[in-house]
Amino acid sequence: MRSIQTLKRVLAGLAMVLMSGLVVGQAPPPAATAAPPEYKLAAGDSVRITVFQNPDLSIETRIAESGSISFPLLGAVKLAGLTTAQGEKLIADGLKSGNFVKAPQVSIVVATVRGNQVSVLGQVLRPGRYPIETAEMRLTDLLALAGGISPTGADVVTVVGKRNNKPFRFEVDLPTVFGPDRTTNDVLLQNEDVVWVDRAPMFFVYGEVQRPGALRLERGLTLMRALATAGGLTQRGTEKGIRVHRRGPDGKVQILTPGLEEVLRADDVVYVRESLF
Repeated sequence: MRSIQTLKRVLAGLAMVLMSGLVVGQAPPPAATAAPPEYKLAAGDSVRITVFQNPDLSIETRIAESGSISFPLLGAVKLAGLTTAQGEKLIADGLKSGNFVKAPQVSIVVATVRGNQVSVLGQVLRPGRYPIETAEMRLTDLLALAGGISPTGADVVTVVGKRNNKPFRFEVDLPTVFGPDRTTNDVLLQNEDVVWVDRAPMFFVYGEVQRPGALRLERGLTLMRALATAGGLTQRGTEKGIRVHRRGPDGKVQILTPGLEEVLRADDVVYVRESLF
């Protein structure tokens, strides 16, 4: 009997140790991920409003420029600026307070997004206007919808619009979007924003190279790499005959004799002369 009681005490103590170990050693539960803000209705949006078991009150309509719709029994109801949940509550409260429906269950579905839109122009594959279907549409989301930057597009993108009723302009260096300051540089877009992707800077090479012409100027591009991009020198070309024509601050063109590690600038013209021997 004593051995059984001793065994029970040992098992109980072991259980307490295990439980305390789980509590002490257990990692804290992960923090809940904050849900992104809901889409806010805007003038021009088409909405489908359904009142459960009241088909006569179910309509599909467009939000007018005033931000309101005409709803049966309630008249003008302003929905612009509200989330769908807030709009559902507004209509339900109106039906209930007017004693039209005792316990209304209202559902709002956005059929077509027309009110909140942004434009992307310039060097993207599919320029145009795109709807903001969520409250957290960022610059990278829009560029993805537009098919991305075209091969001739620059790395610096300009976003213009309004913030707090004041003109807003922000230049984004796209490579920094994927760095530590991503949330700062990946701009949160708002209605009527315009994104402009300029043409990438170019340089020009001609003379005794394999592929003369206009070429994209990459960051930190040296003369050696530029010649390699142009296919290298022809058999008649010579490194001693390389000249770079560069426009100075005063607008005058300077003729330079650079080294192969010289970093080129936008609109530089590289000329490779023919060897005399």
